[in-house]
Amino acid sequence: MKSYTRTANTFKQIKSKLTYNSVWRWHFYAGLFCIPFAIWLSITGGIYLFKPQIEAWIDRDYDNLVVIGQLATPKQQVDVALETVPGSVLNAYEMPTSETSAVRILVGKDKQLQRVYVHPQTLEILNSVPEDERLMQLIFHLHGDLLAGDKGSYLVELAASWMVVLIITGLYLWWPRNVSGLAGIVYPRLTAGRRTFWRDIHSVTGLWVAFFVLFLIISGLPWAKSWGGILKTVRQSTQATVVKQDWTTGRSSELAERQASNTPAASSTGHEGHNMASPATLTDYTILDHIVPVVAAQNLAYPVLISPPNKNGANWSARSDSQNRPLRVNIKLDTNTGEIIERKDFSQRPLLDRIIGVGVAAHEGQLFGWFNQALGVLTALGVFLLGVSSVVLWWGRRNPGTLGAPKVIKRPPLPAYLGLVIVVLGTLLPLLGISLIIILIIEFLILRRIPATRSFLGIGS
Repeated sequence: MKSYTRTANTFKQIKSKLTYNSVWRWHFYAGLFCIPFAIWLSITGGIYLFKPQIEAWIDRDYDNLVVIGQLATPKQQVDVALETVPGSVLNAYEMPTSETSAVRILVGKDKQLQRVYVHPQTLEILNSVPEDERLMQLIFHLHGDLLAGDKGSYLVELAASWMVVLIITGLYLWWPRNVSGLAGIVYPRLTAGRRTFWRDIHSVTGLWVAFFVLFLIISGLPWAKSWGGILKTVRQSTQATVVKQDWTTGRSSELAERQASNTPAASSTGHEGHNMASPATLTDYTILDHIVPVVAAQNLAYPVLISPPNKNGANWSARSDSQNRPLRVNIKLDTNTGEIIERKDFSQRPLLDRIIGVGVAAHEGQLFGWFNQALGVLTALGVFLLGVSSVVLWWGRRNPGTLGAPKVIKRPPLPAYLGLVIVVLGTLLPLLGISLIIILIIEFLILRRIPATRSFLGIGS
């Protein structure tokens, strides 16, 4: 009986070792692909956390103007802004934060958008810059699509999907086995030698940031071209009527939304025609002089944008575009009188939209003030440290002429629970599932048949 027990225990130990080795290899290859993206996203994401402060600093010269006398009307301000881009239309009038602030007016033409800074009294054009060339807009796209449009969005989504694998396998490898004390588990051993130091820095940092990184991945996926597009379809299928979402999915979606906003609404007739645009209102912005004080009285969270009738809606509209999305409000105004005919607060949006909105606000560091930003910075620094420490560990253990992957002890049968995890992840993250199938096909049909490649990559025969 004792002999049987010892044999059973030995078998369990061998199986556990083989499983550990297999998970380690998954972690290694996932990291090899993800680490460059993780470092890049931590840098760009860390910068974007401070968008309000950075933009306020960049625009500081436009928020303390000398204003003497009566201000020009909103219509006059819009008219001079439109002259800077011939053939353009009003995209949005941004409510100034004070009487000494320049008025920011967005004018558009096709898919182009120009931000024009107008002196509120003299109507002098203080600056005019394409929206896509503004620093934080560039950072946004460097972070979300690598400035490569939808293709870049697919690539970032693929990396984010494999980061989920990286986190799960990393936590499995971290899980304490036959250890005493918390050293090397929840805090690093700083004086136990160079290799132990870097291994502990990597594993302990991974423990502390794993949840936050996973949250950032999940909250960022709705913006991705593929995953966000699928979510949009599922989301709409649960709604009895079309409910417009206030986030875009990929660069093409953003440009389509912009073009629709730059396309004046066609005149309409019918029982609701008194609320909709007529041919005379498509280019005449006189009603804006009445709308601005009406919207100002609502005390919406900055920035507040007022838009004329366009392809997205046949009425004038106003909205808070606050990064703290639970503060966002959408208002619909009568085209002829400028009076409010509908107001929709964040709490009135569909449940899924509210969940995503809260997640995005936290993702961008704007949900709960400076502490949210600080937490985001610490997470970004943790991801950066994980990337650096992984490179140090990899370079220190790799043998010349090899990639440095963990050696194959034996290809064990995949435990059922690991197989289930892979199937679930591949289903919830389609790009992960598709890429995994492609990788397995390439490995079994090509890479395993080339001895030199098999030896370099460290894959089994």
